Amino acid sequence: MTDLNAGNRGAATGTGDRSRPRAALPALCLTQVTSWGILYYAFPVLNPQITADTGWPTGATTAAFSAALLISALAGIRIGRVLDHQGPRTVMTSGSILGALSILVIATAPNLTVFAAGWLLAGLAMASTFYLPAFAALTRWWAPDHVRALTIVTLAGGLASTVFAPLTAALANHLSWRATYLVLGGILAVVTVPAHAIALNTPWPKAPPPATAHTDSSAASVTRSRPFWMLAASLTLSAFAMYAVVVALVPLLLERGYTTTQAAWALGLGGAGQTLGQTLYATLARHTGVTMRTTALVALGSVTTAALALTPGPYALLVTFSIAAGTVRGNMTLLQATAVTDRWGTTHYGRLSGLLAFPTQLRPGPPARGEARTLKSADPRWKPTSQSCPGGLIGDHELVEYRYAPLMLGISKIDRKVCGEHATHEDPGLGHLCTGGALRARLHR
Repeated sequence: MTDLNAGNRGAATGTGDRSRPRAALPALCLTQVTSWGILYYAFPVLNPQITADTGWPTGATTAAFSAALLISALAGIRIGRVLDHQGPRTVMTSGSILGALSILVIATAPNLTVFAAGWLLAGLAMASTFYLPAFAALTRWWAPDHVRALTIVTLAGGLASTVFAPLTAALANHLSWRATYLVLGGILAVVTVPAHAIALNTPWPKAPPPATAHTDSSAASVTRSRPFWMLAASLTLSAFAMYAVVVALVPLLLERGYTTTQAAWALGLGGAGQTLGQTLYATLARHTGVTMRTTALVALGSVTTAALALTPGPYALLVTFSIAAGTVRGNMTLLQATAVTDRWGTTHYGRLSGLLAFPTQLRPGPPARGEARTLKSADPRWKPTSQSCPGGLIGDHELVEYRYAPLMLGISKIDRKVCGEHATHEDPGLGHLCTGGALRARLHR
């Protein structure tokens, strides 16, 4: 049986400083922001304009976007195997080209069928450019210091909505949604294609020899093992529980009589807690074994989720629980990124991580920091719902998300297109701070 306490030993394998491409880390930070911002966060900002211009049902356009996320999760399994053998350069460069082409198809789609086909291509691009290949590259190149590199890229990736949601909204104020997507597709091509092609142009080193005998296992034997599936089940259930806080906290606080602004602050501070958790993970990893670390974080995720569900107040206590839940989420992001390396080494990192991440990618929203979803306003005609599907919500409703909304109260130029064409009331505390999403609001007339 696999020794689950192998983390500190397995994580110590690596290729050393000499094989690390110096430009890779800053390049991956830049491309994660750009790829997430354009392939993921631009759509919820533009979706109201898309449906208004074309007459396509919101549920259909949202279904196309959600299908892209499902394709991304499925393709990640195969792409992980390619990464193990060939490295990230070809995968991520090709994915960047495909991403730009998919945006071109989406922008010029004459009908809903072509629009959906463009999103299926975008799903393949997501699998080739998002966290999985970046994490695989950093894990092979940076071990045993890979936790630091993973933390930096994760923190950078969390800026995607902060940068591209306002940028997309600003473009949409002056251009059609098609022209906006064409501009964004050009940015994607200009930034990510050369960055991946040049910065990752380093020979892919062989995986280091296993530190202990139990890590010298084939990927097939690991995926058939009980520890692997127990870990997958644990991380999946934990992810769904903890991200239920992200989806349900604002409706919960509104139901308990708090204002929309108070609820948004609570959720936004939870996002700040998530960033804090990511910065603390390296310290936690140095002082705990992998089994203790995993058990403690899963348990804390359950406790903080239950505390928010069962505690009626006061408000300060609920905010404290939200920050604590965010801190756990931030740690869990990096716990999953290092789960394979800590237990089975780096040899099959891509394939095993793709399998391990597949079910957790079906939770609402991406594994980026500061996910904060909330409602447009406190208008009683907006009724929150919490039924979700992979990466989005399917139905004839608007897609709405707030990213660090309370921390961006000074930004007031993101107009009604971001929040949906049906919004008729603006909360003076929130303004127009919608940035991408997976929480729908149903308008009752």
